[in-house]
Formats: sequence, structure tokens, C-alpha cells
Amino acid sequence: MNKDDQIRLDELESRVAFQDDLIENLNQVVARQDREILQMQQQLAELQARLREFDESVGPPGQAQGFETPPHY
Repeated sequence: MNKDDQIRLDELESRVAFQDDLIENLNQVVARQDREILQMQQQLAELQARLREFDESVGPPGQAQGFETPPHY
């Protein structure tokens, strides 16, 4: 193997090592984002449930609690 081939081989090995590191880092980011998305979906479901409970406790749709139509209307 001549000197040019060795230089090319070293460069390719360096690129592969860099790409392996990059892929591992990207994999970690994707895994973290997946966990965050799952957590946010759970929080959203909890908020939706709380909002439904709140809506049910307020009264019939379209009528806010504490605001009644005066009798002369």
C-alpha cells in the first residue's frame, strides 16, 4: 500500500468514526425527544380531563356560572 492509499484509508476511517459518533448523538436526541413527547401527550390528556371536569362543574353549555339573565329580559 502506498502513501496516498494510506492517507485515503486514514481519512475514511476518520469519517466513519465521526459518523458513528454523530449517529449515536442523534439517536440519543431522538430517544430524549420521544420521552418528552410521551410526557407532553400525557400532560395534554390530563389537562383535557381537567377542562372537561371544569366545564361540567360550571353548568350548562353557553351559560357561565354566576351570570344570570336579569328577570326583566
